[in-house]
Amino acid sequence: MPDRPSPQDATEAALFDECRDAVLSYADLCTAGSAAAHDLATEAFALGVREVRAADAGASRGRRTPRLPAIPLMLTAVRTTAAAWEAEGLGHRLDPDLRLWLNSPQAARYPGPPLHRPLALRALRDLQEADAALLWLTEVEALPLVVVARRLGLDPAAVSGELDQVRALFRDRCRRDHLDTPMDAECRSYARLLDAVTRPAAAAAAAPEDLSRHLATCVGCAEAAACLRPHGGALPAALAGGVIGWGGLAYLERRRRAAEARLGPRPPVAAAGGETGDGGGRARVVRGSLLAAAVALSALALTVSLMPFDGKANDAARSDGGRQSVADPGILPLPTGPSAGASPAATVAPPSSPAASAGRPTATGTARAPAHDDPDPEPQGTASPTAGEDPPAPASSEPATACQVRYRVVNEWTDGFQATVTVTTARALDTWRVAWTFRDGQRVGQMWDAEAAQSGSRVTAGATDYNSSVAAGGTFAFGFVADRHSANSTPYAFSLNGRDCAVA
Repeated sequence: MPDRPSPQDATEAALFDECRDAVLSYADLCTAGSAAAHDLATEAFALGVREVRAADAGASRGRRTPRLPAIPLMLTAVRTTAAAWEAEGLGHRLDPDLRLWLNSPQAARYPGPPLHRPLALRALRDLQEADAALLWLTEVEALPLVVVARRLGLDPAAVSGELDQVRALFRDRCRRDHLDTPMDAECRSYARLLDAVTRPAAAAAAAPEDLSRHLATCVGCAEAAACLRPHGGALPAALAGGVIGWGGLAYLERRRRAAEARLGPRPPVAAAGGETGDGGGRARVVRGSLLAAAVALSALALTVSLMPFDGKANDAARSDGGRQSVADPGILPLPTGPSAGASPAATVAPPSSPAASAGRPTATGTARAPAHDDPDPEPQGTASPTAGEDPPAPASSEPATACQVRYRVVNEWTDGFQATVTVTTARALDTWRVAWTFRDGQRVGQMWDAEAAQSGSRVTAGATDYNSSVAAGGTFAFGFVADRHSANSTPYAFSLNGRDCAVA
């Protein structure tokens, strides 16, 4: 008679089944090749299992500490493993943009002192594990409530009310954690007002003008505002960005597509994770069961979830000359040993082909559009340039092109997008200011690894204290999230410290 699996083995098998698709999807975002994605997912799963065992061992001794639900716990294990790869000299196997992020102060917040960690991460960990799982599966994994209820053993008729209660609990934890966060006097002066204007009863009221200006320049308070308004449509992005970190928005889109592949598209919604547009509650179309999904259906959903949309250097089928897709059922489940084959060294990814990125800007184009196309031309000889614009370049015998710029849209949604800008400079810099002009009225909301200013359609990104010095021939990068209202054409008229740049 075959041996029965131990309770621990059964728990870990269930954990693997629950988290496999999510872990592989995020690992694929983080890496430069399918073999590397597979290895990263394998190591991350082993790390996550060790964390679960440690938490369970503490609980058996009456010292259980709060932990994240299974899927976000495993996703943070992917991020932690990626950071370990970078520290151990394996960074060439990671996505180049992730490597930049891992070496930035933003990444240091996640394993840093608890009071300095992202607000969403702290608040989600503070919730009861079952409550946190309900919030994550609904808002981030984009699963219909009836499926979430079945997975968590909840009453389908009551799960909508429970979700509302959990959102309220999450908001309360965010409010307390925000007040506990070390902050300067200006942020402290706005903390109570921010709490007041984000309450459900004040949802229709406009924020005071001075608070709006503060939120436009303070990343920490803007992060808190998104977490404190759980019904405003920003909660999925706040959770994904706060818990996962790099690639959170891209992960959101992949999980939405994976859920649609399994269950079919949902009815139109007013906002991500929100209610149906006709106000008829959270009725959602369910075309199948996640719990009873066959292996073939799981592989199909994973394949869709791994389809690139974030500008990586591959085509829509992720088949770049013999590279095996992570979604190939032949490499699932995750092996216990190293994956066969070496991952190619990561380089700066070339722009996506026009066929793979129809309807979105490409990273190719001329260095500067003709003067008559410039909606916000910069007058020559101005003694005091407008705020947010570059001053005219002084006369010089150096070539006009001082740099090369690679502009890449990482993710797009209905009214916004995320982009990165990578700059290679021809000469050494003690500081830098990169400027460009938007064509379609886009407005930068948040920027990392640079200080943002915008005047009309002209945007300026300035160096921070930690990345202002760049060697001749060196490269630096930064990213941002911006609003858009219609088209999202590639910007033009890029310049570095007032000198024109070519767009690579």
